[in-house]
Amino acid sequence: MKKHFKNLVTSVDVLNTLNGGTSEPQLQLHKKSEGHEMKVRVPGMDKESLQVEIHNNELSIFYHITIDSNGKAVHMPLVVYSKPIPYFISAESITATYDESHLIVDMPFNEKASGYHRKVVG
Repeated sequence: MKKHFKNLVTSVDVLNTLNGGTSEPQLQLHKKSEGHEMKVRVPGMDKESLQVEIHNNELSIFYHITIDSNGKAVHMPLVVYSKPIPYFISAESITATYDESHLIVDMPFNEKASGYHRKVVG
């Protein structure tokens, strides 16, 4: 019964997407000893269509959909995730890869992850 329900929900997500709607993104954030790992999946979307960008210390994950506007194809970005990168994450070292079904964003810690201390006066 549980398997049939899961298949039904997946089918509804795919049909919703094909008919112009969007599917609810799935984000999982895991803290590891070397940094954070985020797994991203958007039901009904090919994982390779997800894009990752860093701009002005903000990490964004998005994909494009094409809509018809007065006979012209317009590519609209749909944002899955967009937040400032925490001070304890090394923005220069963020990488992204794919596994069987997810986009995986690795966000390694920097030297400030274990705390920052500096005597300024005295």
